[in-house]
Amino acid sequence: MTYDVARVRATYPALAEGFVHLDGAAGTQAAAPVIDAVAGTLRRAVANRSVAFEPGRRAVEIVTAAREAVADLVGGVPAGVVFGPSATALTYVVSRTLAQSWRPGDEVVVSRLDHDANVRPWVQAAEGAGATVRWAEFDPDSGDLPAKQYADLVGPRTRVVAVTAASNVTGAMPPVREIADLAHAAGALVYVDGVHATAHVPTDVRELGADFYVTSAYKWSGPHLAAVVADPAAWERLRPAKLIPSSDAVPDRFEFGTPSFELLAGVIAAVEHLAALPELSGGTAAPGAGRRARVVAGLTTAAAHESALLARLLAGLAANPDVTVLPAPAARCPTVSFRVRDQSPAETAEALGDQGICVFSGDYYAYEYFTAAGLRDSGGAVRASIYHYNTAGEIDRLLTALRPER
Repeated sequence: MTYDVARVRATYPALAEGFVHLDGAAGTQAAAPVIDAVAGTLRRAVANRSVAFEPGRRAVEIVTAAREAVADLVGGVPAGVVFGPSATALTYVVSRTLAQSWRPGDEVVVSRLDHDANVRPWVQAAEGAGATVRWAEFDPDSGDLPAKQYADLVGPRTRVVAVTAASNVTGAMPPVREIADLAHAAGALVYVDGVHATAHVPTDVRELGADFYVTSAYKWSGPHLAAVVADPAAWERLRPAKLIPSSDAVPDRFEFGTPSFELLAGVIAAVEHLAALPELSGGTAAPGAGRRARVVAGLTTAAAHESALLARLLAGLAANPDVTVLPAPAARCPTVSFRVRDQSPAETAEALGDQGICVFSGDYYAYEYFTAAGLRDSGGAVRASIYHYNTAGEIDRLLTALRPER
């Protein structure tokens, strides 16, 4: 399959600076159409939402179109898309609202594979309600999150199972649907952290069995804005704390204050950018295909490119006797964490940064993972995360920079 990465890269102005961006798990660079959409919205007359005059109607149209775009991205329903400033903030909103009905003896299941944004809000909500927290453990040898353990963790008092669609440490992709089926059989809700996964694989919230699915646009070429997607009926049953005059309709009920219309315009452009990837990379779009189908095709195209780069990276790291890679299963996103002998992760990241190679070190907010792995106190690990604008040459630059001097 043809993938013209040079043409794709040309749509990212920031890449012209020459840095090697293997830091996509912490946030990707913005595509040019996203930048143009944000700036263009700020340049024209856009008021707060109103149907009485044109600038107000423009705001209404932006919000409506942004909900439609995110629904197309993840296979949801526009009326079930709730926007917020970050995945962390939205997860706190949902957890606190759900916890209003929890009682002592109720249970919440979280995993040690997850980013803390899908752990701490649930743990704290459970503590406030007197509910019990139960922990799913990852396999330290395979890096996987076995689904079979959930048969013992989930019971009649389980209210929520929170699980990631992909680890932001190793890229491990747990069997979410299998976990969700076990949770649903017990009457529990399933909250899926899709922040890392959405950028790399086509997502269908219904196929995943997610009752709630959270994603952040800045992980897939967009602005710093997030969304939680659920069935509108699920939102209808929840009553968050809110201002009396603010809308009580779904999904507006869960969005506090005036939305950022310019960032929502950027979200629309980011989804359109993903939908255009087959054409951008030298292929052709399916005639008459709707945006949802084009998004799936775009992410499928990107995933094939990223998988090839991941294989190249893993082979190169395996050939380096000074590098230890944290384990991950075959089902994974293109993200790798590693440590270099005799160097702290921070030292490795700084040395690479001095060569223009951008990688992160530390625990990347995966607090429970690194604590369980016994690596947090010694600095965590170094993370290289591949995105669809990365090249084989950039992978080779990283591998060369890590090569031991003889």
